[in-house]
Amino acid sequence: MAAFYWTPPSAEALAKAGIRSQPSNFKRPAVEIWPDYAEAFSLFARNSSQWRVGAGGPVGLDYGVLYTDMDLHGIERGRWPMLMDLLRQIERAALEFIHKS
Repeated sequence: MAAFYWTPPSAEALAKAGIRSQPSNFKRPAVEIWPDYAEAFSLFARNSSQWRVGAGGPVGLDYGVLYTDMDLHGIERGRWPMLMDLLRQIERAALEFIHKS
């Protein structure tokens, strides 16, 4: 999940660490999505701006939007529960990363 929200280190952070490199030298890490998660991750990526937000930041995805997305993409309703189970795992990992201090 970290690669999905990845940003290069700032010039200031590099300087503080004594690293003489430019942020542009840090490339986004390659990520491999397990085949079993590919469709759920695609659903997550398409809707990654659809977070429900509380006072402390994102609390979860807007599931109504996800169901509409699956319907619009012609995903059979019988597969929705399995996709949502996988998506909840992705969502949990994203929230843990977002709220990491």
